[in-house]
Amino acid sequence: MKDTFNEIALQPDDALLVVDVQRDFLPGGALAVLDGDAVVAPLSVWIRRFVAAGRPVFATRDWHPADHCSFAPQGGPWPPHCIAASPGAELAPGLELPVAAASIVSKATQRAADAYSGFEGTDLDARLRASGVRRLFVGGLATDYCVLNTVQDALRLGYRVVLLVDCIRAVDVQAGDGARATVAMLAAGAVARRG
Repeated sequence: MKDTFNEIALQPDDALLVVDVQRDFLPGGALAVLDGDAVVAPLSVWIRRFVAAGRPVFATRDWHPADHCSFAPQGGPWPPHCIAASPGAELAPGLELPVAAASIVSKATQRAADAYSGFEGTDLDARLRASGVRRLFVGGLATDYCVLNTVQDALRLGYRVVLLVDCIRAVDVQAGDGARATVAMLAAGAVARRG
């Protein structure tokens, strides 16, 4: 397989951000994203590339209490998913993430507060700035919710964003939501990268 990543010169201020690639969002999970597992292999290639270049890799994860406000029993729109410390909240099997406590950012951890963005209610921005990061390569799940909101917040906070379009998949509650989210991210200033 051709290593297309040799064409990309990673910079000292780059980081990779893997958004919510968790078991419950994969086929068979509590809130499965169609073909959600298809992001694991290409994201692992990106992870290896960043690790080899000595650049940081971060991952966000939903880490919900069992009675989280986003769950249908509490009046929210979603089935219970990614309950903290449950098997469904684990990162996807095969995702070659360099596991370190400093690289994992848990979000939506409070019962009464939802958060789609990896920046909302977390110290992600502080961690990125402490690492000297100014440009983020972003992939993960789901395009039309957590990826969209994370990218929008990153741009608002002044980061340059490279959207890894072959490393995202959408929920598509309404047909075309994922495509519309991608258009919105690019219109806001993200740059698309495939392969």
